[in-house]
Amino acid sequence: MKNKVIFDTDPGIDDAMAILFAHASGKIDLLGITTVFGNASIENATRNALYLKQRFAIATTVCVGADTPLVVPAGEPTTFVHGQNGLGDIDLPDTQPLKADSRSACDFIIETVRNNPNEVTLVAVGRLTNLALAIQKAPDIANLVKEVIVMGGAFDHNGHTGNVSPYAEANIIGDPHAADIVFTQKWSVTVVGLDVTQQSIMSNAYIQTLREQSAKYGEFIYQISRFYSDFHKQSAGLDGFYVHDSSAVAYLLAPELFKVKRGPIRVVCEGPAIGMALCKTTEKSLSHRWLAAATHTTNMC
Repeated sequence: MKNKVIFDTDPGIDDAMAILFAHASGKIDLLGITTVFGNASIENATRNALYLKQRFAIATTVCVGADTPLVVPAGEPTTFVHGQNGLGDIDLPDTQPLKADSRSACDFIIETVRNNPNEVTLVAVGRLTNLALAIQKAPDIANLVKEVIVMGGAFDHNGHTGNVSPYAEANIIGDPHAADIVFTQKWSVTVVGLDVTQQSIMSNAYIQTLREQSAKYGEFIYQISRFYSDFHKQSAGLDGFYVHDSSAVAYLLAPELFKVKRGPIRVVCEGPAIGMALCKTTEKSLSHRWLAAATHTTNMC
C-alpha cells in the first residue's frame, strides 16, 4: 500500500528534487502539495509547484499557503541559495496554464486528514506555518494524522549546528513560533535535521550520472542544481551539495536506515538563540512549560 502524503514545501531546488524523489519512488500517493514562503516568495513557490506538476505529470492538488510567519517578521527569500526564481534561475515559461486549488493550504490539510483518518503523513520541508495554522484551527487533526516528518532543526549530533545562526536552522528560525506549536502537539513528529542532512552529500559526479541515466528527471535535476552546487562550493567547499529535503522523503520510505533519538522538542522563540530546537533526551528534571511538550517527538542523528 502506498503512503498517503501531503508535501508542505517552499520550492526551492532541494524541495523540487524531494518532490521528484517522492514521485519517482512509486511508493507514495501524493495527495497534495501545499506551498509556503521561504526559499522563494509564495508566488514563486506556488508557480514552481505547479510547473513541476505539469512538467512531470504529477497527479496531485496544489494549494497556496502562508506568506508570512505567525509572529516574527518575514525574511527575504533565500535567492542566494536557490536563485531569483527558486529553481536555480533556469528558464521557466512566462505563464503557467495550471492553477492552484481554491482551498488554502491550511484548509486542504484539515479536510484531507479528516477524510483519511490515521492514513495521511505530513512531510514538511519548509517553514511550519501551514501545519501550525491547521492544528490551531482544527485541533482534532492531531489524533487523525498518521505521522509528521519535518526537515529542519539541528541538535549538534555529528557536530552539526545551525546554518543561519550558531543555533538555528533556516526552516525553524523562519517561523520559530510555528515550529514550537507543531513540535508540541499530540501527534507523532520525526525531525530530520542538519544532523542527518549534512552527513549526506550528493556529488556533482553523481548528478552527472543521473543526467545521463534518467531520461525523465536527470536533465532537469542537473540544470536546477548548478546554482545550488555553486552555492555549496562557495559556502562549504563541497563538490556537490547537502541532501536536505530528500532526506525527509528517504526517512518515510526507509526508516530503518536512520538512527533515532526520542524526546520532546521545544523551540526558542526569542532572544539571541531564537530558532534553536532543543530535544530532551535525558531524565533530568525540567520545567512544567517544557514538559508540556509532545512526548512522541523524535530527531535523527
